[in-house]
Amino acid sequence: MQNYTKFKEIDIIPRLPLRGNLDITYRCNNNCLHCWLRVPPGSPEKQNELSTDEIKTIVDEARKLGCREWVISGGEPMLRPDFPEIFDYITKKSSSYSINTNGTLITPEIAELMKRKGRKMVALYGATAEVHDHVTRNPGSFQATMKGFKLLQEAEADFIVQLVPMKDNYQQYKEMVNLAKSLSPHWRVGAAWLFLSAKGDPRKNEEIKLQRLDPREVVELDKPQISDEESEQEDYSCPSAEDRLFASCIDHRRDFHIDPYGHMSFCSFIKDPSLRYDLRKGSFQECWETFIPSLKDKVKGDQEYRNNCGSCDLRSECRWCPVYGYLEHRRFSAPVEYLCEVARENKKFRDDWERNHCCYFKCADTTIKIESDLPITEDTFSPTFSLFQTDEPDNDIINIRHHFEMPHLDDQDLGALVYKRKSWELRRKGSSWIYLISSKDSEEAEKIAVFNRDHTKVRIYSNEITKTEEEVISYFDTDDLFLSQISLAHVLADKGGFFLHSSGVVIGGKGILFVGHSGAGKSTIRNMALLSEKITPLCNDRNIVRKWPDGYRVYGTWVYTENLHEIQAVSAPLGAIMFLEQAKENLIIPLENRLEIAKKLLPCVIRPVESTEWWDKTLNIIGEAAQEIPCYRLKFDLTGEVIEQLEDLFHRS
Repeated sequence: MQNYTKFKEIDIIPRLPLRGNLDITYRCNNNCLHCWLRVPPGSPEKQNELSTDEIKTIVDEARKLGCREWVISGGEPMLRPDFPEIFDYITKKSSSYSINTNGTLITPEIAELMKRKGRKMVALYGATAEVHDHVTRNPGSFQATMKGFKLLQEAEADFIVQLVPMKDNYQQYKEMVNLAKSLSPHWRVGAAWLFLSAKGDPRKNEEIKLQRLDPREVVELDKPQISDEESEQEDYSCPSAEDRLFASCIDHRRDFHIDPYGHMSFCSFIKDPSLRYDLRKGSFQECWETFIPSLKDKVKGDQEYRNNCGSCDLRSECRWCPVYGYLEHRRFSAPVEYLCEVARENKKFRDDWERNHCCYFKCADTTIKIESDLPITEDTFSPTFSLFQTDEPDNDIINIRHHFEMPHLDDQDLGALVYKRKSWELRRKGSSWIYLISSKDSEEAEKIAVFNRDHTKVRIYSNEITKTEEEVISYFDTDDLFLSQISLAHVLADKGGFFLHSSGVVIGGKGILFVGHSGAGKSTIRNMALLSEKITPLCNDRNIVRKWPDGYRVYGTWVYTENLHEIQAVSAPLGAIMFLEQAKENLIIPLENRLEIAKKLLPCVIRPVESTEWWDKTLNIIGEAAQEIPCYRLKFDLTGEVIEQLEDLFHRS
């Protein structure tokens, strides 16, 4: 499992060159078995590389059009003597940056520079010198990389250990993970499958193919995206429009790639010279605004594409892209047989996920889809949830995805602080809401939830596992706030609904809610009511009221209800709301003052971590409910006689 997590956002933005990918050299001091780009350190191609001043000019031109983020890579970028100057210039001109390096050439000077906040990814090819140096074909490279890690640690520069798995080191993969964890709190898998040679060298291609992992192992390392939120952001299939293979991709991309020789295109995998623009003969602006858009019509799928990838049933499962077809066969329309096998494994994984890692519940006519990194069994949820489980999910879905490993937050921008109280903290970043919950004894977050704008999709991170990993289960209690109140309460505000602190029953086919302050007797009167066989229980603590075109309905929930016999997953037309008063007499007194009703209702509305938007919607809903729902003062003693009065009233009406 990847240990480095970035919180993602979805926003529609203009077509601006926001992120630049710059390979400053393809020369490298290593000679890795799998490398698709490398040229030797002393290669004559060195003479054609962009100069320091040319790179600075490109950075300045890109910045004028909006570029604020750079990815620096190679080859080995630190092989250039002017690397410190280039790195210093780019990072000072950027709001964020990433760099890829093998770590062998890090010096104290470079380590100091890399203290600047950004993503520093250092490759690791084995857990021992024997395996690592075998992959790099550079004796001493493991020791040099370890020295690089140490220099970064001494400089207190955060970095990510990037694992590169392949046939000749996969037997050490677990040891590589353990080593990575000992070096840094951040690690990731660099690439689960390997691309063929950029130059189409047949000998190099055969060498790379020998290092490709089994397709099943690829899927295990790089699991297919399975949640709805992710599918909106990432898709294995490269979009196409009417066989114009790159049209949609170019329309949606906000990044670009520049190779060491000043040739620019929209993707780092584009190696066809006719699809790259020579910046030495033109301007960055002309390339971005004119040349790259012109490529939308240049590459079209032919009959080979239409007979294979263009019509394949597994297209949505496949990682194929025309650029990979070109690298594999020098034809953009060509299928990649290896990726066909990976696609079949993807499909198996997705089918297994739906069977063993997903379940659906329905509450207030809203489906809640739960997805869990760990398999779901009969012990995963409190028994009460079983009453709400459904095999017929509808399109009105809240998607909740649970991860059982906490992300590291040291280098993450969590956005602006919106709310903080005791162990709760709420932040807003772009279109995302980020909740952090800490324990009473520590300020460090022990649970994190990242919601989308309308709270219909959420990722929850925690270490809450109550059984061994072999038994694999997390346990969801009925007071799980994210599963119940926070997400559902926000969604209900858009649907004319709200949670009400109440106990409830169904009498004569009508839902009756008992409302009052703590100690008012909500449980007492409900328990007395349930002595009658004609009365059906709703929830004992929190029920949902939702408005429909034909009136209001009340829905029982699982919240704070552990006993199956105390609840049924039913709904009913809302007959009345009863404001309780313990007394020495039994009286049902209609309330006519609608302002008084609203004032009584508001304190009993279950509030998520509020936002102004939520309050505005909820105040309108409560105002309407106070005008339209029959409400009463219910004075009662402990004789139970009031239940007979209620049955008479609602059976009669």
